[in-house]
Amino acid sequence: MDSALEQKQTRLFDLLAGMGRVLIAYSGGTDSAYLAWAANRVLGGDALAVTADSASIPESHKRDAVDFARRYGIRHRMVATGEFDNPDYARNDPNRCFHCKDELFRRMNEIGRDLGVSTIAYGVNKDDTQDFRPGHRAARTHAVRAPLLEADLAKSEIRSLSREAGLPTWDRPAAACLSSRIPYGSRVTREKVKAVEEGEEALVQLGFRVFRVRHHGELARIEVGRDELPRALDPEMADKFVRVFRGLGFKYVTLDLAGYRQGSLNEVLPESTTGAFRILH
Repeated sequence: MDSALEQKQTRLFDLLAGMGRVLIAYSGGTDSAYLAWAANRVLGGDALAVTADSASIPESHKRDAVDFARRYGIRHRMVATGEFDNPDYARNDPNRCFHCKDELFRRMNEIGRDLGVSTIAYGVNKDDTQDFRPGHRAARTHAVRAPLLEADLAKSEIRSLSREAGLPTWDRPAAACLSSRIPYGSRVTREKVKAVEEGEEALVQLGFRVFRVRHHGELARIEVGRDELPRALDPEMADKFVRVFRGLGFKYVTLDLAGYRQGSLNEVLPESTTGAFRILH
């Protein structure tokens, strides 16, 4: 490990040590898994990782989160969240992510009050400051700490530190919630996210690693990593896509030739909207 990265990790450990007791918002992805591991290493039983038990989180991801916490002896709790019952969330305007995170942090505050813990932290990193993520406004509303960001850690550095620690999450592909697959203005429902979840699980079984299934009503738009596009363009694979997604209720199936890119549904939003929700750091 180079000295600059080691210094950042030391800074992170010092920040966590200063928190005393803390709840970690933990999805099981690369960033939150590393943060939960670091908090457990520094604080032991004074750190509790909390995972949202939501329809917007794939069941496979929840299982992975449970398994990781078990493997590393991290205190862990699943908490049911009710964002799908919130009309402001279901409406699916560009503020959707705010309502999701607001619900999670509200539930975590309830847990914190029961346990006498006042500090909540989540896994936003330095790179996230450049993306459109209104959920971060919810973090500010609830005074949620961002230790990875405070330690000036970027995504690639978190992957490097995770690999150094032997964490299996070090190279996990980016994973946003299933509701992010539904275009703004199209109502979010449990049925839609379930169709997306089953479609993406089918892509895993077909051997794809980086992908998204975008739900456009009767049409499923599949994005895969550009290095995987040749496989996806094979006529036999195209036939498999059609069988899978028509079986899930879609009438039309299309492959996005631009490939997977993070936040592709934000591409239709004006800069005046996306710029308002960037993190200032």
